[in-house]
Amino acid sequence: MNKQKFAFDKTNFILLAVGMVVVIIGFILMTGPASTPTHFEPDIFSARRIKVAPVTCLVGFLFMIYGVLHRPKIKIEEENKD
Repeated sequence: MNKQKFAFDKTNFILLAVGMVVVIIGFILMTGPASTPTHFEPDIFSARRIKVAPVTCLVGFLFMIYGVLHRPKIKIEEENKD
């Protein structure tokens, strides 16, 4: 089957998977104890939850966008064949 008919290459799928893993890590970094009406948890304002985790998720989403927009390299032999 001709590889030109596929929109994504193996590299695209690897980039998408890495981006998804980074996003999942960002969401895991956001987790932690919650405040209740009777007990205030100051950890909800930690730097990990309000700065590091959202930036990690943003980087993961940008990496996934790059994975979608990345064009597979076409070999010269395949261009001359058509």
